[in-house]
Amino acid sequence: MPDNVLNCDRARTATGEELASLLHHHSPDVLFALLDNPALDETQLCLLLDRKDLPAELLEEVARRKPLMKNYRVKRALAFHPRTPRLANLRLMRELYLMDLVQLTLLPGTSGELKRIAEEQLVARLPQLPLGQKITLARRGTARVAGALLAEGHAQVLSIALDNPGLTEAQVLKALSRERLPVGVVKAIAQHRKWSHTYNVRLALVRHPGATLSTILAYLPELTVSDLRELAAPGIVSESLRKYLLAEIQQRMRKSEKSAQIVDTTGEPGASKSD
Repeated sequence: MPDNVLNCDRARTATGEELASLLHHHSPDVLFALLDNPALDETQLCLLLDRKDLPAELLEEVARRKPLMKNYRVKRALAFHPRTPRLANLRLMRELYLMDLVQLTLLPGTSGELKRIAEEQLVARLPQLPLGQKITLARRGTARVAGALLAEGHAQVLSIALDNPGLTEAQVLKALSRERLPVGVVKAIAQHRKWSHTYNVRLALVRHPGATLSTILAYLPELTVSDLRELAAPGIVSESLRKYLLAEIQQRMRKSEKSAQIVDTTGEPGASKSD
């Protein structure tokens, strides 16, 4: 009888140290046979799943066997294995604990698709989470998760989400693209030491109906004339704000014309006629 067949037979019945040694066997057939061994418990199976060289077919077989998948440690080990097939991983995302999903989104080796699905799971769970977990996610979550928490507008979470080092301008702008935002969100962004000085965020704040007039007027001198003209087009902002925008544009144009006249008469920008 060939050695591989003998080893497979041993793998189906081995116990103790013999079973432990077979967890490191090089033959996929032997590893498949181990799954049929009634003595294989979740601790030994997780040790097997720690091997990064396992074939995808074996991982798929583990995911297919319901008795093996009753244990959470096994589910987690499969979800974190780099060779677990895509469909098996997609099923596992719905069953992972919150912080395991967070860890998966932060692992450098996680594929883009898997990271996106894990983030979707986290965002979908946000409304049901207690405040303490939201604070943890605001501090440790990815840009997308922090952005979703920002848009929720919980007073005790806002500043933490805005300080998240992974939060991106795109996520802040995504939050500000929502017309119906808790008032505190717009105020928190407008007062934040980093985001309140970001040009595109300032532009989005001026557009947002929740921004105060004092905030808007403070930002107008910083905006380009082309952006002011775009904002002043009918239907973009309220009619009362549109008047302020048009006044700012006219003031800029007058200044520009004066500067041009001085240059024409003296040949030196900024020089006066009496010089």
